[in-house]
Amino acid sequence: MIAIWVLTSCNSKNQTQSSTSKADEAVIQSVLDRQVAAWNEANIDEFMTGYWKSDSILFIGSKITTGWDSTLVRYKKSYPDKAAMGKLRFEILRMDFVSPDSYLVTGKYFLTREKDNPSGIFTLLFKKKNGNWVIVYDHTS
Repeated sequence: MIAIWVLTSCNSKNQTQSSTSKADEAVIQSVLDRQVAAWNEANIDEFMTGYWKSDSILFIGSKITTGWDSTLVRYKKSYPDKAAMGKLRFEILRMDFVSPDSYLVTGKYFLTREKDNPSGIFTLLFKKKNGNWVIVYDHTS
């Protein structure tokens, strides 16, 4: 009888975690979708709402940038206008559950611009901060 209770309890816990994970993944996907929409409207300020507004975030691209404000400045310097920004598209390759408040997202980005079409890969660490899923670490190359 105890074995049945343990199996039922574990199965119920896994189903709850699975449904919670799916809900969290959907919220994270919506954060990414909002970022793409903001980028494609040439709105870097709105794009940045996907990041944790903290001095602790880390962005790794061609160099390491620490902090939300510095990341915003870097984006605005690298992408000064709509032509430089182009049209963005993400292809999410995987979302890995790390802990109840952490996900690792791996994907590809594609920019379509008049003169070129850069693309690359990224790894994002999402954390739940104050009830919201935000990027705390971004490694894009």
